[in-house]
Amino acid sequence: MRKDLLRTFALWFIPPIGTLLIRLIYLTNRKRFHLPQVIPSEPVIFAFWHGDLLMQPYLYYQFRTSPKANVLISDHFDGQIIASIMRYFKLGTIHGSSTRGGAKVLIQGLKSLSQGYDIGITPDGPKGPRHEMSEGVVIMAQKRHTKVIVYSCVPSKYWQLRSWDHFTVPKPFGVLDFYASEPIDLEGMEMEAAKDLIKERLMEHAL
Repeated sequence: MRKDLLRTFALWFIPPIGTLLIRLIYLTNRKRFHLPQVIPSEPVIFAFWHGDLLMQPYLYYQFRTSPKANVLISDHFDGQIIASIMRYFKLGTIHGSSTRGGAKVLIQGLKSLSQGYDIGITPDGPKGPRHEMSEGVVIMAQKRHTKVIVYSCVPSKYWQLRSWDHFTVPKPFGVLDFYASEPIDLEGMEMEAAKDLIKERLMEHAL
């Protein structure tokens, strides 16, 4: 009972405070955006490491003036908090994981792409191992003939938590370098080759 009350309080208290802190971090840093030459108008899958999730809504805004995206989020408690924060940034969420409800979340992701939504996904989430690719990105991209764009945010000053993903929190008054790759076409590629390609691009700016 006490645990449920604490979680209810956390879900009420943490998302608005977390959103405010994210906005303050963004506003107190200089920004540099490194964007692809061509930004597709059709739905895209945006992939980024779990530990690099915090500032990615701001990179997404460089692609879409009117956000229309669903982010695949863990169905654990921390995922509920992240989902609430995403709503403050006008982003939808799909709950699931590679170990629990994996097929369901992939089906929902495929449906969202068909409905014109972009998809955000952390290929090493929700529990890792860190910087190891799951198959979800490749499955969705190939089944819906959708290109993948890899995201990274590299802060000049940051903290890294002692979590499995080394979650990165930029410090204020530095520089945020946002990187987005050219659209990656995975059509006709074998699963392992496609995973290796996406991982290679993700590691180019990984902390």
